[in-house]
Amino acid sequence: MRTASRFIIVIIFLGVVLGGIFGYKFYQFGQMQEQMSQPQPPAQISAVEAQKEAWTPAIKAVGSVEAINGIQVANEVPGVIETINFESGDQVSRGDVLIRIDSAIDEAALRTRRAEAQLAEQEFKRVSDLLPKRAVSQSQYDEAKANFDAARARVNEAEAQLSKKIIRAPFDGTLGIRMVDQGEYIATGTPIVEINMLDPIYVDYTLSEKNLPNVKTSYPVVATVAAVPEQDFEGSVSAINTSVNPETRTVRVRATLSNPDNLLRPGMFATVLTQQPEDNEVVTVPRTAISYNTYGDFVFVVEENDEGNLVVSRRTVTTGETRNTRVAVLSGLEAGETVVEKGLLRLRAGQQVAIQEEDQKQGASE
Repeated sequence: MRTASRFIIVIIFLGVVLGGIFGYKFYQFGQMQEQMSQPQPPAQISAVEAQKEAWTPAIKAVGSVEAINGIQVANEVPGVIETINFESGDQVSRGDVLIRIDSAIDEAALRTRRAEAQLAEQEFKRVSDLLPKRAVSQSQYDEAKANFDAARARVNEAEAQLSKKIIRAPFDGTLGIRMVDQGEYIATGTPIVEINMLDPIYVDYTLSEKNLPNVKTSYPVVATVAAVPEQDFEGSVSAINTSVNPETRTVRVRATLSNPDNLLRPGMFATVLTQQPEDNEVVTVPRTAISYNTYGDFVFVVEENDEGNLVVSRRTVTTGETRNTRVAVLSGLEAGETVVEKGLLRLRAGQQVAIQEEDQKQGASE
């Protein structure tokens, strides 16, 4: 009897507990339904109109900046550096003396060759005067002339050897960092200093073979580099390679750019736009209005529903070139349509929205 009473009490207790739990959950469910049935305030968005702009068609590529003339100056003959006539970073003109190598031995050798040439010349003149008088034979005349010519050749050889002891700038340009010191012995071919012609300057890049018909010499080119991101360097296509690389199916293109401030340096990585001669009209939107997705890019278009409320609809678009902060939309959107400018992740198709006023936008950004 006692066991049955205890069992009944346990059953009643469990019923009260479970009933309380189910009752509380039912109350929560009712509250949620009540909240969901209430109208939600429209999401505040920033919106812009798609615009039609005239863009010059351009082919984008990457390349490398190259000097028109750029070498490491080196010596042809060994010796000890006697004087250095430049500093690192100097601007030089063609023919300017950079260094002089000790030339005492070569100067002495040149004096010897000139003395020999002078003696040979005197002997040749003497024989020449005697030949008409038949005082010397023709063979003696020929021998004297050959000796004189050989002596003059040896003088020229000594002068050329001596001139190699003076290292001059081969062209106008800017010097790099000096790599030798005064009094240093330098073997043949020792790098002395780098020299580059920086204005104008080349940019070499490659294009796919399919773009070859759209590129011609003299077409305008605009290049940018990471070192000076806010500046565009303008120029034109100066040469197109005559063959296509069979491995990559690309063609090498060279453009000449103006570089008056020497901001471009050889070896820099450059982004290059090869422009076409005529403009095209394209529909553009801010870059932040595009949601890039693996399954296709899309925008949220702001439209008015049957009840007169603003709602957003998701629309797939085909995007093209990006310039500064705007993207060209090739299909899927018409000029004049309103799109959400930013905050796309918190929106869903069919959601009611309200467009922020300009002062609200500024306040939110601040």
